Amino acid sequence: MKQYDAIIIGFGKGGRKLAVELAERNWKVAIVERSPQMYGGTSINAGCIPTKTLIHESEYAERLYHDDYKNQSKFYTLAVARKNKLVHYLREKNYENVKSNTNITVYDGTASFLSENTISILSERKETILKGKKIFINTGSVPIVPAIEGLNDSKHVYTSESLLQLDKLPRRLLIIGSGAVGLEFATMYAGFGSDVSVLEAGNRFLPEIDRDIAAAMMESLKRKGVSLHLNVRTQALYDTSDGVTLTYTDGFDGTPYYLKGDALLLATGRKPMIDGLNPEKAGVEINEHGAVIVNEQLQTTAPHIWALGDVKGGELYDYMSADDFRIIRNRLFGDKSRSTKDRYPIPFAIFTDPPLAHIGLTEEEAVKRGYSIRVSRLPASVVPRARTLQNIDGMLKAVVNTHTGQIIGCTLFCADAPEVINTVAQAMKTGQHYAFLRDFIFTHPSMNEGLNDLFKSF
Repeated sequence: MKQYDAIIIGFGKGGRKLAVELAERNWKVAIVERSPQMYGGTSINAGCIPTKTLIHESEYAERLYHDDYKNQSKFYTLAVARKNKLVHYLREKNYENVKSNTNITVYDGTASFLSENTISILSERKETILKGKKIFINTGSVPIVPAIEGLNDSKHVYTSESLLQLDKLPRRLLIIGSGAVGLEFATMYAGFGSDVSVLEAGNRFLPEIDRDIAAAMMESLKRKGVSLHLNVRTQALYDTSDGVTLTYTDGFDGTPYYLKGDALLLATGRKPMIDGLNPEKAGVEINEHGAVIVNEQLQTTAPHIWALGDVKGGELYDYMSADDFRIIRNRLFGDKSRSTKDRYPIPFAIFTDPPLAHIGLTEEEAVKRGYSIRVSRLPASVVPRARTLQNIDGMLKAVVNTHTGQIIGCTLFCADAPEVINTVAQAMKTGQHYAFLRDFIFTHPSMNEGLNDLFKSF
């Protein structure tokens, strides 16, 4: 049995950063990863990096070959190859950065707890037993596969991870789910030239976003040729000679419908990856959603075991895993002042075309909480940079506390929204008056300039 100062189960961003930090402090560290194809975690291999790469490629495809499926399909195949090359490069860099440290050992295989400080690693060839003084669970999350009749028998059903490996462009793509993943893939494949249909079980599109922003997104999707179906009750699916057929009923009146596609994407959410981990053998408790229970410093119910990243539930953002690492580092070596409470409000982005980004409260949430507010809206089309980018869809929206002048919420549905929202986040986190952004001198032309006009109306 080999002994280590720390065992990190999972090679995601937070775990990788933690491994390097501990190794530089002369800890002996073991990293366990199920597959060499996942070195670096989901973001690099099957999440943020490949999807955002293909979204960027799809914008070129749409401008170069609009309504020319033959050339769009060729472009798509080349784009997938370029994406694969980038992912391979980043995966290898992550592995090299860890492997080059003599204090870190990487084990390939599936980890499971045997006791509170002992784990088993099963690989194709053997079982390895490790003992660790401290253990960090960083196993991430996996796509949720819903129970739909005929799903397991179909050859045309994909998750977000498996669809990224498809190098032939689907002429018709069906997507179940209109969350972040579903919408990103919808605009991506529409840009490449696919005929995209999105099916959503709820009767309210983007339920956590204000209705005016949701309406702007729906209009943008319509202009891109994406068909959106709400209140869908999926019944079954079955393969045909030329693809897959999905049957569903309208949740309002029970009317039956069917849609045909060449491929079907399941975008019904993700869940923490704990299959086979046996956390109960280590005294680690799991909540009703299958997530590892942690305190504000990310300790589990076993004090010498921590969890970071998606496996603990909550916001499933790659950058949260990086901040989890910072909280654990502070707990182990700092003044122990950092906690999960420190980081709010947290911005998020949906990388559609154009993208949507948000931070803080929506207008609806602010009203429900009893705030006295003022609201400003700005069409993206009036920002000069949006014109130069030939991307004028969308709207910028801000919510300000009437009494303090502080920004309590902002939603940006426009070009470069994931970048601009960070500027708003900095103003909110530092308690700035809205006039700070109203009067700030931004470079020209830039989408940040839109903040001058957005906050000018207050």
